[in-house]
Amino acid sequence: MTERAWRYIPGMVQKRLPILGWLPHYSLKWLQLDSFAGFTVGLTVVPQALAYAEVAGLPVQYGLYSSFMGCFVYFFLGTSRDVTLGPTAIMSLLVSFYALHQPAYAVLLTFLSGCIQLAMGILHLGFLLDFISYPVIKGFTSAASITIGFGQIKNLLGLHDIPQEFFLQVYYTFLRVGQTRLGDTVLGLVCMVLLLLLKAMRDQVPPLHQQMPPCIQLSHIIVWSIATGLTNLLGSFVSSYPVTGSFGRTAVNAQTGVCTPAGGLVTGLLVMLSLAYLTPLFYYIPKAALAAVIITAVAPLFDVKILWTVWRVKRLDLVPMCVTFLFCFWEVQYGILAGTLVSGMLLLYHVARPQIQQISEGPVLVLRPISGLHFPAVEALQKTVYNQALSASPPRSTILDCTHICNVDYTVMTGLRELLAEFQNHGASLVFAKLQAPVLFELLSAELKGFQHFSTLEEAEKYLSEE
Repeated sequence: MTERAWRYIPGMVQKRLPILGWLPHYSLKWLQLDSFAGFTVGLTVVPQALAYAEVAGLPVQYGLYSSFMGCFVYFFLGTSRDVTLGPTAIMSLLVSFYALHQPAYAVLLTFLSGCIQLAMGILHLGFLLDFISYPVIKGFTSAASITIGFGQIKNLLGLHDIPQEFFLQVYYTFLRVGQTRLGDTVLGLVCMVLLLLLKAMRDQVPPLHQQMPPCIQLSHIIVWSIATGLTNLLGSFVSSYPVTGSFGRTAVNAQTGVCTPAGGLVTGLLVMLSLAYLTPLFYYIPKAALAAVIITAVAPLFDVKILWTVWRVKRLDLVPMCVTFLFCFWEVQYGILAGTLVSGMLLLYHVARPQIQQISEGPVLVLRPISGLHFPAVEALQKTVYNQALSASPPRSTILDCTHICNVDYTVMTGLRELLAEFQNHGASLVFAKLQAPVLFELLSAELKGFQHFSTLEEAEKYLSEE
């Protein structure tokens, strides 16, 4: 191996193991802040994990089984100091559709999810997620918050034998509302009020710093306690169900002053201690209290203001968002698929029917495709040019301004060849202006009969005027 190749090895290893980038510079101050942040997040993780296991339809301890592996894996492979991996409300909802209340199915789902995520990472397939638009995501999360929240009403009211399917849940919940157990309802509502108060306190307390008195630091801990591929793969060996990054716990991690992913070690140890010594006590946790935790956690996912924002910015985006929102009440995964398909259709429509701007209305017509030119748009381009140039009497010579065209394919070449032939048959000219170098090379390689190009519109107009 050459000396130059040896110099690249440290950078390559550091890229694969991000821990090597910050561990050599680790300090005692960072250790203090990471320990505090990790402990705070751990106090948040434990009750949330128990509650999310209820959403997934699994025994509550499986929420903790799913909460510590991500902490240790992210310590070595994490690229962000703030992100925490663990159970989330929406992931738990998705698990409930496939696990069928069977822990073995959930663990198998975790293993398969990890394999797929690792394969996508190795093959660099992350770009596929770029085709899921923001309105689709908001429609999905809003519907999921309603589905998850309403699914806990039965526990809040102390009702039994309520189906899992959303519409049946709504029907049977209202049908059996007369069987409400007052004690469960009061306990759940009290827990919700306390959680909301803690959340309000969290928003009011000043940012944490090292000079704060111990009593203030303790108050921070009390307040904070509710207000991806390799993790899932390894997590399946410790009975985890699928996990992902948590927005809420990531925010807790960031605002408590975490410095490196080492904070996750403290969180993971706290979860493991809970599993080791507190598991027998989980049996006595009231479902109404877990329901209060879940409802309080998912309520912020429902974003009403996004409707008004999308309406003002681009009303057409409401279509995929509403489609996603409505289909998610049937099946969450179908909602995401339907919304993505609608977004894709809207995107393809703009590709197939690009806006063609008319620059000049004189004897020489100047047309400019605004959003590029791809093979689905060839027919639309031909129709526009024919209607505006060749249908006129007499036919008008035309300049095609190619400023925004950065790529052409064989179908486009064929369409342009047909257009050039039509102009020759009508005794008019079609010329090209402002071609980018790669596109010009491709057009010249195609050897189009009658093809002429100019670097500026002025040169093209002068040529056609003299002709």
